[in-house]
Amino acid sequence: MTRESSFFSETLPLGLVPKARGATSNASGRFERLARETFLDGWESEVEDVTARTTTVDEPVRKIITRNDSPDIPFDRSINPYRGCEHGCSYCFARPSHAYLGLSAGLDFETRLTRKKGAAEALRRELTARGYEVAPIAIGTNTDPYQPIEARDRIMREVLEVLREHNHPVSITTKGTLIERDLDLLAPMAAKGLVQVGVSVTTLGSRLSRQLEPRAPVPARRLKTIRALADAGIPTRVMVAPVIPALTDHELEAIVTAAAQHGAKAANYIMLRLPNEVAPLFEEWLATHVPDRAKRVMNRVHELRGGKANDSRWGKRMTGEGEWAELMAKRFEIVLGRTGLSRGLPALRTDLFAVPPRPGDQLSLF
Repeated sequence: MTRESSFFSETLPLGLVPKARGATSNASGRFERLARETFLDGWESEVEDVTARTTTVDEPVRKIITRNDSPDIPFDRSINPYRGCEHGCSYCFARPSHAYLGLSAGLDFETRLTRKKGAAEALRRELTARGYEVAPIAIGTNTDPYQPIEARDRIMREVLEVLREHNHPVSITTKGTLIERDLDLLAPMAAKGLVQVGVSVTTLGSRLSRQLEPRAPVPARRLKTIRALADAGIPTRVMVAPVIPALTDHELEAIVTAAAQHGAKAANYIMLRLPNEVAPLFEEWLATHVPDRAKRVMNRVHELRGGKANDSRWGKRMTGEGEWAELMAKRFEIVLGRTGLSRGLPALRTDLFAVPPRPGDQLSLF
């Protein structure tokens, strides 16, 4: 027997596992005054799983560019067309952001999504504002712009069309193969030095990927996307992210090598991060899917994070610290040398940026 639920910020009864979802619970957000908990009372003894359907709502958009001053990331502005992500990656560090909506970082994050329908119009206003200074915009740094609902809503494509009109540089991060739909926009931009793409690959194992990232394309398909991007002349890097100690870390060399064989020009890696609600959610995932390795994985995480589940310090949060972190860094340097990949892609051009004329604008005589 299967039950379909839309989950209203409730914790699932013990024993019910949602189908094709990364989270196994739906605890109330950390800012909520009350916590809700459901339980099996015997009437649903035949229920074996729960199908959690995806729902979306529109969010009014006044501004779409988000600014940051973090010293350990290479961009100062970003765009996120969606809140929440249907890929449902069990380890996603963006999950806690759903708490600001009064929702759970668990199943709510991957089933109750917000789309920014006016994103393209807001972006056009911001790019044409007096005093705007151009710099590359990063897209996909929080939630994936090419998650499944993009096929219907096309918000990312509309944003790209605005960026193309203005010759604005953009860096995209995704694990969604839907990016291939937009090659007609991306290839001409790449020819001008205006776009680069990072494709995230966590594991090469399709079974493990289905458990970790239940609604994301399988790894072999992502490698084909790297090839399609490379063949279209788009500078592409593979992002081994996250590296999960004692679970996927042994695949570092294989992932980088496979990506190089499919046309990637650069590579980087990010160590598993478990901020706020992500830590207990990921421990639940470990207990459900790999109980024999759960303790070992978390022990190694604590070793990397100074005895804690997470360390948010700049300069440490992406790589961790200690002997094991140093070993990973050395292994990464060796595989880069072996494959010929670099750590980064060429800088994007900013000198081509221009505000296209609108009907009625006075054109320059020179």
